Amino acid sequence: MLSILIPTYNYNAFPLVSELKEQADCLGIDYEILVQDDCSDSKLNSANEEITSLKNCSFFSNESNLGRGKNLNSLVAKAKFEWILFLDCDTFPTQKKFIENYLKATANNSIIFGGIVYKNEKPEKEALLRWVYGQKREALSVNDRNRNPAYSALTSNLLIQRNVFLSNQFDESITRYGYEDLVFLSDLKKKGVIVKHIENPTYHLGLETSEQFLNKTKIALENLKFITQNTNLDHSESKILKIYNLLKKLYLTSLISFLFKKTERPITNNLLSSKPSLRLFDLYKLGYYCSIES
Repeated sequence: MLSILIPTYNYNAFPLVSELKEQADCLGIDYEILVQDDCSDSKLNSANEEITSLKNCSFFSNESNLGRGKNLNSLVAKAKFEWILFLDCDTFPTQKKFIENYLKATANNSIIFGGIVYKNEKPEKEALLRWVYGQKREALSVNDRNRNPAYSALTSNLLIQRNVFLSNQFDESITRYGYEDLVFLSDLKKKGVIVKHIENPTYHLGLETSEQFLNKTKIALENLKFITQNTNLDHSESKILKIYNLLKKLYLTSLISFLFKKTERPITNNLLSSKPSLRLFDLYKLGYYCSIES
């Protein structure tokens, strides 16, 4: 029936597994929960190892770092059931009928995204940028997500038929962080596989500091450059690529790169402040992408 796959890295997934197990047991379904750490050096793995003591649950630890996509492919290879539920380790269901809601939606659908939300309590200033970005850009309603079904889905909370995934696995040449979900979902879209969006969200709990989030944003943009050079990603699926290509046609990318280098410090100061501006964050991403392409 259902294989729940949870990739981990420096995170205790035991509370999430316990909740999912309780829900699946109440439904009386055939299921398994597989958790796989991607070669982190975290002491939290001692807690994760306790997952194997739970019935129908297993924990694995990679001997070398595979990267997100290859790690997920590896988990699917271990899975045995028809439906695959991908969940990030730092998520948590918002309701007790989380698994039941997904199972009800499987009729006539092959891939389903339930959404993501953030708790209303503001975090400390150090993590504010990630929270503001999540609230405004990721915690979207079903109607908003359906305007661009592939672009607004994430594999942090995604249900997919096993045979559909096996015909379109993650590109294992993408080993760094960032935009691997976009490539995966874009490839499915090209094959006519449409994401069904429902209201079945998880909380995103693991908020990086604003400084960590900015660093990860840079890594993701560098990875996007690699993706554009090495895959057949449709550039129309990415706002950054669409704007960059327009600026390139107008011969403005060098100017934007120059302006970014001049303004990076004051923009960064705002993004690390108690009132981060998402408009400035967008300019930061565009400027950084133009600078690495130049």
